[in-house]
Amino acid sequence: MNTNSRVLIVEDELKIATLLVEYFQAAGFDCVHLDRGDVVMTVFGEQEFDLVLLDLMLPGIDGLEICRRIRAISMVPIMMLSARTDEVDRLLGLELQADDYICKPFSPREVVARARGLLRRTQSQWHSDKVVLDNHAYQVRHGASTIDLTKVEFELLKILYQQPGRIYSRAQLMNAMYRDYRVVAERTVDSHVKKLRKKLKDLTPEHELIQSVYGLGYKYEQCR
Repeated sequence: MNTNSRVLIVEDELKIATLLVEYFQAAGFDCVHLDRGDVVMTVFGEQEFDLVLLDLMLPGIDGLEICRRIRAISMVPIMMLSARTDEVDRLLGLELQADDYICKPFSPREVVARARGLLRRTQSQWHSDKVVLDNHAYQVRHGASTIDLTKVEFELLKILYQQPGRIYSRAQLMNAMYRDYRVVAERTVDSHVKKLRKKLKDLTPEHELIQSVYGLGYKYEQCR
């Protein structure tokens, strides 16, 4: 795991937040702390993070809604924190595709250890099928073949790849590719998809990895 991984800590209890920041920094992480939910998406759009620690109860916007909004544009690992231990909240957090759920009170050492384990599983590579994505090199591999992608192409492929079969609209893909929420024409997404498909064709000539869904957008079709 990269010791300079960046973690966004969203926690409104100052004592807990300070403790988490201290332990994560001591473990070699770069930390950004926010104490309100309604500023998270702005900061998330302006900066790159490897992990999000997200409290459930926050002023402004609660953690579950923030998780929904992040998951609409990114598969960054999310660890949810909460003093509410009832099963409904726990299941809802998982349904929103949070990667882990930690109940308060907790040991900050345990949180750091679980964060490291989560990043080891997700940070370097993804391989939900025979196609493997290398997050550090912006490369895609299939068997003995490897292709290089631009950052935008890689982000486009990654958001589709991590949820095979899910249809993403052009707007969702734009937000994933351009985290600063710049205004981009829909045809720009189509242009990136066209270029990406051309490269992927060299990787899997008998299988179209990115499928068009008429009137809706695009989805990733796994290579069996």
